[in-house]
This record gives sequence, structure tokens and C-alpha cells, in this order.
Amino acid sequence: MLVGLHTSDDAAVYRLSDDLAVVQTVDFFAPVVDDAYDYGAIAAANAMSDIYAMGGTVRFALNVAAWPEELSAELLARVFQGGTDAMALAGAVIAGGHTIRDAEPKYGLSVTGTVHPDRIITKAAAKPGDLLILTKPLGTGTITTAAKNLAADPAHLAAAIASMKRLNDVASRLAVAADVRAGTDITGFGLLGHADEIATKSGVAITFDAAALPWLDGARAYAMQEIRTGGSARNRDYFAAHVTFADGVDGVTRQMLWESETSGGLLLCLAPDAADGFLTACREEGQAAWRIGAVREGAGVTVQ
Repeated sequence: MLVGLHTSDDAAVYRLSDDLAVVQTVDFFAPVVDDAYDYGAIAAANAMSDIYAMGGTVRFALNVAAWPEELSAELLARVFQGGTDAMALAGAVIAGGHTIRDAEPKYGLSVTGTVHPDRIITKAAAKPGDLLILTKPLGTGTITTAAKNLAADPAHLAAAIASMKRLNDVASRLAVAADVRAGTDITGFGLLGHADEIATKSGVAITFDAAALPWLDGARAYAMQEIRTGGSARNRDYFAAHVTFADGVDGVTRQMLWESETSGGLLLCLAPDAADGFLTACREEGQAAWRIGAVREGAGVTVQ
């Protein structure tokens, strides 16, 4: 076992040979959007993201589903089709799975991938001087919560759905090619929570530039209306002791950085001499990427 529970990483990694290891993860959740197909595709992309966050390649997956008896089997089939099509985009397949009856719909995947044992991305190898790169804009949680409250502009929701359905495969491949030091994906703990995991496991401090953070259109406007995810208060309660905001960081930004994200981008720590090449490669392949901060000596997370 190369990566297990002791590192709190995104997926488990088990060595099979000198040049091959299995990467394994499981993730599922209740619907974040109304459309069944989109829900399935988002849940699948979110589950696969853990493989990509470890530098791996997705090979196959098993469905994990819970479904109320009063909802139609045809609707469940649409969820499954969304997951199947997302897996096909990754060049992978769904090989089976398990469904139970439950009062609330839930769907996700148990995903199996592979990785070279010497090229695993973990949270524990960031070094002072590294630059921080983010590969998707923030705000999915705020926008989908606004949609649940019937307060979201359809264009804002469509952009958030497209972002959540987008795979992290290209970003992961380019990061491995750039000899990425450390990384993770941004999901339920939000940017600050997942950054704190890197800081803690690597024994470093992380500093974000608030002005450089990318946001989905509409997200800040909904936050100004005090629309918040269910996870924001829990994230703040759990991670606040390790996070410092500079006086100039406004209240809306502070609140939004505690928000949970769904199927977010990769947060990557790259050596300074590798970051420009990575950003250039991203532009050439149509992969979004923003430089949003740096790794320093010390501990904790600072937003300035």
C-alpha cells in the first residue's frame, strides 16, 4: 500500500509491480441539479477527479446508486447514462455496480485507475517557493444552491454545470508532465479546506492572492444575497483555526472561500521553473489554469 488512510489523500494507491500501481476511490452524493443526465455526468466526473488528483488514468468504474421507489426507472436510467457518457469521455467503461432503495436519490462511482508508482501526486510534497495553480473557476456550490432556491440565472447555472461536467484528465496529465510537486482536487472542503490539507501534510504555509482567484459568473452576486451551501459553516468551523485573512479581503470573498465545491478543479503546487511551461501547455490544449498564490515556509493558509 503506497497511499492509504494515514495520508488523507484523494485515493488509495496499491503497488502491483515496479512500474504499475492501482488507484482506487469511491464518491457519491445526492442531486446537485434537477436534470437527471447532468446529475449523473457531474457525479461521475467528481468521482473520477480523485484518480486524476493522484496523477492516475481512469480505467473502469462501478455504479453506486440509491433510488426512491416513487421515482421512475427511466429517470434512473438517465442518471446512469450521464455517468456512462462521462466515463466514455475518459476512455473508460462502467463495468457494473449496485443499487439500493432509499428515501433520497444518490449516485456516484467506485473508480479504478492506474498510475506509475514514481509519478503519484499527493498532498504531502509541496515545497516553499512552489507556485499555486487552479484549473477550474470557483463558485459551483453557491450557484447550485441558488438554483435550489429558484434564484439562479439559467446562463449562470448552465456554465456551472459545464464546469462540473468537465473532466480533470488534461490538467492531471499536463501536471504530471510538468513534474508537479503536490496537488489535490477542490470539492466538499472548498478551496481553503483542501489547501489546508496540503499545508498540513507538506509542513508548509500556503498564501492565496484574493484578486487572482477565478469565479464563475454570478457566484459573487448570489453570495452577496447570503446564499450559502450547507457545507460552508462546517468548513469554517473545522478549518478556521488554520486560516488567516488579510484586512483587505472583503467579506464576500471570505464567505465564498468556505463554500463547498462540486467537481472542482485541481489545486497544483509547481516549481517556479515548471509553472510557466505548465500554463503554456494548458493554453495550447484549451485547459483553463490560473496562478493564484504560492507556497511559503511556515504553517496554515493565508488569503491576502
